[in-house]
Amino acid sequence: MTTLPARAERRCHNAVNPLHSCIFFSPDLGAEMGRIGIEDPSAAYFATRAAAFGAVGAGVVTATFHNFNPALVARHVPAVWETASPGTVLGARLRAADTTLRRLLGEEAVASGEMAEAARLALRATEACTPHARPLYAAHADLPVPEEPHLAFWHAATLLREHRGDAHLAALLAAGLDPLESLVSHTATGKGMAIPWILSSRGWRRADWEAACERLRERGLLEAGEKLVLTEAGTALRAEVEEATDRMDVAPYEHLGADGVERLTELARGFLLTATAAGAFPASATGRG
Repeated sequence: MTTLPARAERRCHNAVNPLHSCIFFSPDLGAEMGRIGIEDPSAAYFATRAAAFGAVGAGVVTATFHNFNPALVARHVPAVWETASPGTVLGARLRAADTTLRRLLGEEAVASGEMAEAARLALRATEACTPHARPLYAAHADLPVPEEPHLAFWHAATLLREHRGDAHLAALLAAGLDPLESLVSHTATGKGMAIPWILSSRGWRRADWEAACERLRERGLLEAGEKLVLTEAGTALRAEVEEATDRMDVAPYEHLGADGVERLTELARGFLLTATAAGAFPASATGRG
């Protein structure tokens, strides 16, 4: 039983998480990865997010990233580690985070007391994160905390994102939604990614997408017809997935307390407004499945 206001942890996550994920849409990441020899966007994504594991194979990435076509993963992993070691990738990723946040937020915000406060609050929240059955969180939790406040904040945002993300995958599994069914049903809520973006970035074919739609219709979760419309049962299932994710992810925010969560949300929203105005996120790439 949480002592926080209703959905406070979700609101905080929704404000903090984009300040982690903006790096994946940043030209600075592409530039840094290109300098170490990784130019393909999919290879760069898999490498930057999986590097905390070490030089793992395609199976680990497929399992922990969840909604990517295994064939796309296998095309780049583990071959990407022959181009650059995980340590080299982590260094490039941190440099890209530094450049991206300075560009999107400005030097004044990066050096501000508000940034230092946000870093302290976010890091305090991570003290209550747990590694059990959370592989992406656990791998990133082993990395050192950067000294500069804006990078410490980005690191903490990464931990909070992966902690919740691992829980979200457990909720999807419990709901009986496979990777593409997760994406289809999320898109049908109106909050998911644009379909062309999903197909291109996740490596699926249109036929795969349509097959997932048909499976959801057979379960009574998706309405018949060409439009993606959840049934009452589908809407209820997606709501339960989000509520289950909240339950499994509440500990960091309970640890921070209601006042701390409110303040971190306020600070992150301010940074997010600035980053969004600076073009941090392409419109086609919102949502997570």
